[in-house]
Formats: sequence, structure tokens, C-alpha cells
Amino acid sequence: MEIAVIGNSEFILGFRLAGITKTYAAESDEKVVEYVHKVLDDGKIGILVLNSSDMAKIPVRLRTTLENSVHPTVITLGEEEGGLSMRERIKRSVGVDLWK
Repeated sequence: MEIAVIGNSEFILGFRLAGITKTYAAESDEKVVEYVHKVLDDGKIGILVLNSSDMAKIPVRLRTTLENSVHPTVITLGEEEGGLSMRERIKRSVGVDLWK
């Protein structure tokens, strides 16, 4: 499984430096949506990382799909905007609560 990161160039820079190769620089809302669809179609990606501000700009239907997605598991970083916490996402994808 691979990790994909979608966001502006500043957001993805640290992930690139960490060695993640599937990074997508999306400077517009349309590009974010385009890259999200691309990642969802790629069966090799197990984790998708998005900036929470970008997640808020995604159309509601696609956002709901991402919030309920197990494969890939979607992690939003930045301000928490009412979505599931990382703990809840890990619990959903792994099947157990690792913090207990």
C-alpha cells in the first residue's frame, strides 16, 4: 500500500522530503477534485492525506465518499472540521481501538 498526498505545494513539500512519491500539487479546488478522483481510482493507494481546508472545499457527495472510505483511508491534517478523528479512522480501518 502506498500513501498519497494532495494539497498545495507548501503542504506536500514535507511529505516529499520524507520520501512519499505520490504527491499531487493542487493549487485550485478543481485540481483537488481531479486528483482525489485519480487517487480513488488507484488501487495501490491505502492512505490519502489531505489538508482539512481542501477537504472542506470538495463537493459534498465526494466528501461523504471520502469520509466513509476505508480503502483508501483518508486522513485530514490541519484544523479539525467536524470529521472523524485520526483515532476513529484508524479504528475503522484496522478494526480495533489501538489506544485502549
